[in-house]
Amino acid sequence: MSKREDILNATLDLIDEEGLQAVTFAKIMKRANVGSGTVFNYFSNKEELINELYRECRILLGDHLMMGYDAELSLYERFKCLHTNRIRFAVEFPKHFRFIDAYSYSPCIKPELRKLEDDSVSREAILALIREGQRNGVIRELDVNFCNSITYGIVSSIVKGYYVKKFELSDIKIQQTIEASWKAILV
Repeated sequence: MSKREDILNATLDLIDEEGLQAVTFAKIMKRANVGSGTVFNYFSNKEELINELYRECRILLGDHLMMGYDAELSLYERFKCLHTNRIRFAVEFPKHFRFIDAYSYSPCIKPELRKLEDDSVSREAILALIREGQRNGVIRELDVNFCNSITYGIVSSIVKGYYVKKFELSDIKIQQTIEASWKAILV
């Protein structure tokens, strides 16, 4: 692992443990076992570091969302693939998921990063799926971003319950979560 990756991982760990406001460069340097020169070689300030961490987390999530995605599948099968991948990402990368979930709408994240997120392949796949479902009379005629937020909200809530051990996240529970998300936007 490179020093840059060490710094990003240390930052993610500290944010997950203590929250963004409590994280300082001194804590990051200690956790990453690097000096200030090394940190400032990669990042000029905390805002730049946080935004780079967010960008990398979003890329990782986007890559995971598209795993096994086939645009030729039925509407529901594509929906199921995307949301199963989102849940599996949340289970495999809990710190990343929590960071994205907590800071997606934060003023700490630069607007141009949110623009990149809006233009991502995975987001476009989700929104295209919703638009197609609306054209076919299967999905409610709501704003596509609103529909996406409804389905994401259900998944996020279930994942957070899993994180605090409110319940297990078995294959059956994952399927039930996807079904509930799907039914929430159906006509």
